[in-house]
Amino acid sequence: MFAGGMKYERQKFNQIAAGMGASLLLLAAVGLIIPALFHFTAADRGIVIERELSLTISFILFVIYVATLLFTLKTHHHLFAGEAHSPSDLGEQPWTPRVSISILTVVASLVALMSEMLVGALEPAVQQLGLTRVFVGVILVALVGNAAEHSTAVMVALKNKMDLAYGIAVGSSLQIALLVAPLLVFASYLFGTPLDLIFTPFEVAAVTISVLIVGFVAMDGESNWLEGVMLVGVYLMLAIAFFFLPA
Repeated sequence: MFAGGMKYERQKFNQIAAGMGASLLLLAAVGLIIPALFHFTAADRGIVIERELSLTISFILFVIYVATLLFTLKTHHHLFAGEAHSPSDLGEQPWTPRVSISILTVVASLVALMSEMLVGALEPAVQQLGLTRVFVGVILVALVGNAAEHSTAVMVALKNKMDLAYGIAVGSSLQIALLVAPLLVFASYLFGTPLDLIFTPFEVAAVTISVLIVGFVAMDGESNWLEGVMLVGVYLMLAIAFFFLPA
């Protein structure tokens, strides 16, 4: 929003898609709040009950993710069509579906490999700098691992394609919260080391604050550079807090 707003006075994006994305992010936050509240108010019920609660919530989040795909791609896809544009906007001839899928597969594999290499390179630096695991996981790994997505969102925003930019930014978060996190919980049972969705109060508060500010900024379907500054400001405040958070 900041990069695009520096080039365009006002940018518009699909208000319906933005509202739905904000609602799903809030839903994901609720999925993290409930296990944390249960842990701090009914921990005497035992860890087995807490894990069963996390497993049930993970299943619900996964079902909602599948329902979201059905809603956006099938039953109500016309509401999420976004801005009309032609291949000439990119200055090139369009690829065939087969070529597009092949290139996307290769690029996604290379990006995943490069992200893994970058994350691995962070480990010795983190040990020398004395950074906590929480700060590394929440800030550094997230920045490095998603560098390709971040740069793409900025580039399309500079081309005034805010529907795509917003979709990349919010969509990646939704995939982690509604798809990857539940799948990790499911997979943990296969390896005999069950995971849960219990996070610390500060982590839950950080997620909730982030979701609320994104919802308020996106509700009007328009953006400008000042809204981008506000979002970056919230991120920086959270990053500083995580930096000083005890291990």
